[in-house]
Amino acid sequence: MTVPDYAALAVFALLWLGYAWITGDRRFVSRTSLTTAMADRRREWILNSTRRDLKMIDTQILGGLQAGTAFFASTTIFAIGGCFALLGATEQVDAILQDIPFIVAGGRAMFELKVCGLIALFAYSFFKFGWSYRLFNYCTILFGAIPMLDEAQKDPVAARIAAERTIRMNIIAASHFNMGLRAIFYSIGYLGWFVSPWLFMVSTLLVFIVLLRRQFFSNARKALLTDGEE
Repeated sequence: MTVPDYAALAVFALLWLGYAWITGDRRFVSRTSLTTAMADRRREWILNSTRRDLKMIDTQILGGLQAGTAFFASTTIFAIGGCFALLGATEQVDAILQDIPFIVAGGRAMFELKVCGLIALFAYSFFKFGWSYRLFNYCTILFGAIPMLDEAQKDPVAARIAAERTIRMNIIAASHFNMGLRAIFYSIGYLGWFVSPWLFMVSTLLVFIVLLRRQFFSNARKALLTDGEE
């Protein structure tokens, strides 16, 4: 490990934590994040379900959320397996890297350390997706506890409490899903470390900028906001 390697890791951690802090329940340059806007739409959806008896579309939405989470969890398992396969071919890969210009080769031990870091990223992502899948499963159970229209009209307070409970669980599940997805995005920037620590810093910064733009300046964000919202 050289000084640029330590600096690159520090930049990686700073941008990871900085992005998580900025996109939390905060505003960036007086703008609401895409995640926050989507949480409001989740609330509207579940509260709207208390005003109708036909809930087949709701179960389909919940099933789709679970299916997407399961897909990414499976993907990270394959990625972890690929990383272990890469560890088994360390000597061959290191020999190839040493023959490529502009690549800062740090030797076998350094290469293995970088691959282990990549495994840690995918493992973190897998646990986030796995927990998100379980929480979405809980959300389907909580959704089933929301009273039907007649009962909701008789006791609107109880119906509101049941809906709010489901909303909170859904938002928490989505938050863990987003954290797992964030790890996958940042793993793309992490790949720059296999070339050089300088490229590692640049690629991580590019990932940070792209994600920040999508959260605060994308067309998807505009589509979620109502007129007059920032």
